[in-house]
Amino acid sequence: MRDIDAATRALGRQALVLKASTEGEIDSAFETIAQTRASALFVSANPFFYSRRRLLVALAIRHAVPASYSLREYVVAGGLMSYAASDTDAYRRGGHYVGRILKGEKPGEMPAELPTKYELVFNLATAKALKLEIPPRLLAIADEVIE
Repeated sequence: MRDIDAATRALGRQALVLKASTEGEIDSAFETIAQTRASALFVSANPFFYSRRRLLVALAIRHAVPASYSLREYVVAGGLMSYAASDTDAYRRGGHYVGRILKGEKPGEMPAELPTKYELVFNLATAKALKLEIPPRLLAIADEVIE
């Protein structure tokens, strides 16, 4: 949260943190988003949110709030964009760890690794619905563009 607060202050903005653990709380959060006229939304990684990704995407579009998500599956479901660690790379790295263990290394002696490959994904149909134009330079560096 400190990083988010620092980043928003640097941009002259204010972060509003909303929490939800029920669908009713999701609806209430979107009412708050509408009332405060939030200019953007970030949906964090959370199993509860993931299981309701279609609802979150639909509400963001209905309220015309550009939203960024923690996983590309939200973008596949119609969300605007995601920037997240690559699942493919994580699985490959996991396989590498398994190989090392099968060769006799002790898991407790192996270093933990942080993700090193991230993927930027855009949904152009959603951008159009929100009347947003994604700059060509961003589209050029995107790992995936869904049309």
